[in-house]
Order: sequence, then structure tokens, then C-alpha cells
Amino acid sequence: MNNFLEKCAEKGFLVSILISVFLSLGILSFLVFFSLPLIRGGHFLRMMKSGWDPYGGNFGVLPMMVGTGVIASLALFIAAPIGLGCSALISVLAKGNVGGFIRKAVEFMTGIPTVVYGFVAIFLLVPLIREIFNKGTGMCVLSASIVLAVLILPTIVMFLTDAFNSVPGHYLDASAALGATPVQQLIFIIIPFSWRGIVSGLVLSAGRAVGDTLISLMIAGNALQIPRELSDASRTLTAHIALIIAGDCESPEFKSIFLCGLILFVFTACMVLILRLLGSFGIPEDR
Repeated sequence: MNNFLEKCAEKGFLVSILISVFLSLGILSFLVFFSLPLIRGGHFLRMMKSGWDPYGGNFGVLPMMVGTGVIASLALFIAAPIGLGCSALISVLAKGNVGGFIRKAVEFMTGIPTVVYGFVAIFLLVPLIREIFNKGTGMCVLSASIVLAVLILPTIVMFLTDAFNSVPGHYLDASAALGATPVQQLIFIIIPFSWRGIVSGLVLSAGRAVGDTLISLMIAGNALQIPRELSDASRTLTAHIALIIAGDCESPEFKSIFLCGLILFVFTACMVLILRLLGSFGIPEDR
């Protein structure tokens, strides 16, 4: 009976893997197929290097690519140190039930709808940013990055906490016997040992930041320009797809969204490849 259940489980896992593979290949084929007119027409590279000016016949996605990279990078830059500190507090430094309470609060944050973050930011954060810079509407790169940092923070904290908790107990016991403080254990043992988990959490959080649509759509300002300052409005690839998808399906504007989708797909594939590479090398889990 146990062998039968094991074989059924193996077959079920195999089917799940095949479905995932075929879905991924199907999405990639879909994006490539609808991008072929742009590729064959020689417009692919030109659209990658030019701006968006429909009236001038330019349908480039460079401003959206730069906006996506800037907002996602700044959000990760803001969220990473905060996430590292929260994870250290939960796993190493907190006394009693404090760590468990903070973890529950972080887990609760993962269930808050994205639109709630955006709605609150419009009424609280955006006016503050507008007053600080004293120009613009406050819907800019910095506002979107701050809200996006709050959005990806639970992902970072959960991954880093699990990575810190995976450190073998005898490592910590040995260091404590030598007189190491919790902070010294964190710096010299826990973080070096769990570096792969830390990088994995940051990589997946970067993918979450790049793939988010609603925050950038509500907060970033949706300006078709390359941002040069934190107070500049910008538009991301995902927001561009959401805004253009309602257009005429035969128009060049509509066809450009498949290029945006292909760029996002390639970025996601690179993130997965990085995670796979992290699992194939590095210091062993225990020695």
C-alpha cells in the first residue's frame, strides 16, 4: 500500500512538473510569436533604444525599462537592510516571545492587498514627498520605491529568517562556549553560513518588485520619460502593459506590450537561473 501511494505521489509530482514546464514554454512561445512582426521588421532593437512618442511614430520601451530598473533597485536598496535587521531581531536578538510576535506581524503583512498600500500612500506618503521636494505631484520614483519596499519587505524577512534558523545548533553552542555574544554570532557565523538563503530572498524580492503592477500604476506618476531625479515621475513595464492593453489590437502601441512582456519573462528566467546556480555551488550546509 505504501509503495502504491509513493508511486502515485511520484506520478503526481511528475505531472505537476510537466504542466509547469509546458505552461512556461507556452507563455514564452506566445510572447515570441506576437513579437515576431517587430523582430522581422527590424524594429526590435530600435524599440529597445528609443522613447515612447506615438505621434512621432516611436514606440520604444527604453523609458519603461529604465523606470522599472530604478524603482525596483531603489525599493530593494531600502527594504534589504530593514529586512536584515528584522530577521536578525526575530531569529537571534529578540528575547522571549517578541521574535514570534514580530514574525506573525510580518506574516500578516503578506496578506494585505497591494491596493491598500497604494491607497494609503496616496493620502499619506505622496503629500509628504510633495512637500519635501516642493515640486511635482509627489507621485514619483521615490514614492513608488518606498511603497514597493514595504510590499517586498515580508518576502525578504521570511526568507532571511528561515535562512538564519537553518544554522546548525552546535555551531552556535560552540561559539557561545567560546564567549561569543549574539551579535558576534550573527556577524561571524549566521550571516556567512546562510548567505545563499539571503541572496535567494533578495533575488526573489527583486523579481516581485519588477513584476508588481498596481504600486507603480498608482504611485509612480506614469510619465513617459527616463527619470533623472528621485522626484521625477516614471512608468514601469508592467504599468505600461496595463495602460496600453485596452488599445486597438492592430495598433503598434498594442504590439509593443508583447515586447514588454518578453523583457519581463527574460528577467524572470534570469532570476530562476541565478537561484539554480546558487543551489549548485557554495559552502556545504554542514561539515
